[in-house]
Amino acid sequence: MSKPIEQIAALTIGTVESVSPSEIKVLLEPNAPQATALNTGVPTGFPRINGYVLIPNETGAVVGLVVWLGVERSQFPKRTGLKDFGLVDLPFPLRKISLTPLGTLLATKRAGGGENAYRLERGVSAFPSVGDAAQLPTAEQLRSIIEASSKEDRRVKIGTSPLAANATVTVDPDKIFGRHLAVLGNTGSGKSCTVAGLIRWSLEKARKERARLLKEALETAQELGDTERENEAAEKHRGPPNARFIILDPNGEYSSAFADCPGVRRFTIPPAKGGTKDFCLPAWMWNSHEWCAFTQAKSGVQRPVLMRALRELRTVSPRTGIDRIVVLTALLRSYHRSLVNDRNKGAIAFIDKPGKNDFGQKLHAIARSLMQYADEDDLSKFKDILSYTGNALKRIADDRHKTFTNEAGEMIEYYQAFDSSEVENAVAALDKCIESIPDVDQHLGINEDSPIPFAPSNFAELIEQIAAEQGQSQYVDTLVLRVKMLLSDMRLMPVLTPTPDISLEEWLNQFIGSGNSGTFGIIDLSLISSDVLHLVIAVVARIVFEATQRYRKLNDQELPTVLVLEEAHTFVRRGSDEESDTPTPSHMCRQTFERIAREGRKFGLGLVLSSQRPSELSPTVLAQCNTFILHRIVNDRDQELVSKLVPDNLGGLLKELPSLPSRQAILLGWAATVPTLVEITELPEDHRPRSSDPKFWDVWTGEEDRPINWREIVENWTGTQNKPTRPSGPSEEENAT
Repeated sequence: MSKPIEQIAALTIGTVESVSPSEIKVLLEPNAPQATALNTGVPTGFPRINGYVLIPNETGAVVGLVVWLGVERSQFPKRTGLKDFGLVDLPFPLRKISLTPLGTLLATKRAGGGENAYRLERGVSAFPSVGDAAQLPTAEQLRSIIEASSKEDRRVKIGTSPLAANATVTVDPDKIFGRHLAVLGNTGSGKSCTVAGLIRWSLEKARKERARLLKEALETAQELGDTERENEAAEKHRGPPNARFIILDPNGEYSSAFADCPGVRRFTIPPAKGGTKDFCLPAWMWNSHEWCAFTQAKSGVQRPVLMRALRELRTVSPRTGIDRIVVLTALLRSYHRSLVNDRNKGAIAFIDKPGKNDFGQKLHAIARSLMQYADEDDLSKFKDILSYTGNALKRIADDRHKTFTNEAGEMIEYYQAFDSSEVENAVAALDKCIESIPDVDQHLGINEDSPIPFAPSNFAELIEQIAAEQGQSQYVDTLVLRVKMLLSDMRLMPVLTPTPDISLEEWLNQFIGSGNSGTFGIIDLSLISSDVLHLVIAVVARIVFEATQRYRKLNDQELPTVLVLEEAHTFVRRGSDEESDTPTPSHMCRQTFERIAREGRKFGLGLVLSSQRPSELSPTVLAQCNTFILHRIVNDRDQELVSKLVPDNLGGLLKELPSLPSRQAILLGWAATVPTLVEITELPEDHRPRSSDPKFWDVWTGEEDRPINWREIVENWTGTQNKPTRPSGPSEEENAT
């Protein structure tokens, strides 16, 4: 058995030549291993880029990552020859390596004695000095560098490290999902399989842990003879993991990847087939900003008209009791603010044109609304005050309403100028009406963003009606056209106006889960129209985010939920300085995910982004991702961006990105003890997303069959599956006739 000093001497490969906070250069000994080191316990490749070298010091050993190696050809001897034997030291190529310091490997005593155990600590407290020995790590030390030391960080295995004696690489789901994850890499590098694997392996480990906890709890309860405790344990740990994953899949890759997992819900565009459910996102779930983004409503006239239409649609839906009083109070206060604003405009609004006409039309519109509410049964006890106020406003408007017939015989309506006393009387009448109705806003606040169901079929007509009342019909033509186009699209009608209709509670139960049962939802959006795809994704993400916000507010604890977005560079695209003030679906989608990236962690909402073009992603979203899994990246702009965003001093580690083979990736950030080259565990064929390369050769040579039925495709494309086909020409009988 060799002595400790002999073991250290056998592992020494060179001496430190220069030291800086970011780089350590080592001059290798002539007898250092050339390709394979046999003195580390197991055969180890050396020297290798991204390999590890130790430099012992008084606190343990500095861990260095190999980022460069080369040869210096000396023109004169740098060593004294073996003079005792009369030999001359001739010039000899000197091998050198450059290291990036990663941390300090500390030795600790194992429980019960025996050999030392090792633990990696990030940061370097004592840098080496020139002349210090550099050593190869043993297999156990390599595993200690890569493998997590804490129990939490060893929860889920995702692969092995080929450069660290195939040490196991594990992650903590709390870290990798709780602080946002970005999986980046070119097409075909293995991104989708990595995302699918992370989810699958996390759920499998959670399922095993639940079974273990259940077994232990039942055994303890049975030993104590406590039936109540046994039932409590069964209720707490039995069943599938209480996990919530929502995958937004614009390419339909994940539909079959989790078919074997219990509790998975797959949603697709109606009509659903093969065990999938109909995906729906009723139009009333969209808030005012999302409607403005889709219709590209201008801020001058179109946006206020659109918001008023939404507010009226949500407030006139069938309601009873106190809800009707809440709606009425909100409307009255809206009317009151409108009149006060007009009063504050002074003489310009009421004496000069067109202010007097606008004010008169507004008074008549308010009066009609109040008279309509006065006739409703639910508000019968307020009939007198509503009728009185409506008639008062109508009298003020009628006194100034005039007509005349022009030379062409057309009747022209107009309003004479209103004086300040008439404006004051109108405001006072509304004040008195509001005081007579109970202030119940605390029970329910209705506005244009409240997710209150309404029938979207009347949306366009209501916009036209409101614009006509305000004399601004000519400004809303494009707005009305876009709304009609959206609501008449046959491909989107089952999504925006599902039959039967679904409530918000039912939607949340389906897509997020209820009680202690989580859900794993895969939303296949591959057949969604491209002009609304951004907005559909933004609406789903926003609803999930707001649901988790309200859950924490009411329960004072987070509801862990993970939102997965494929092709993130398409939907969270980097903004430009030339963007206009008018919102668009792509702007809305980016803003939604930027907000989730900034605030989602506080409410338990984690974000997983998968993208092949990181340079096109929003810098705000990328900056909030604390963990990165980097597959092969070839584009120089993408490499440059990634090198600026990663939270570690990696040196040349990322220079290996263009040459990484499939399934290999660099794990770095919050969930990784040190930046690690990891070979992701391979998924079976039937567990992989449908993102493999097309098999041209097998189809060409007949190894795989590809039957074609264009009629079926055309019928599915045009939505004519159940309609009788029109004959392409006259029948034989018709020809004979």
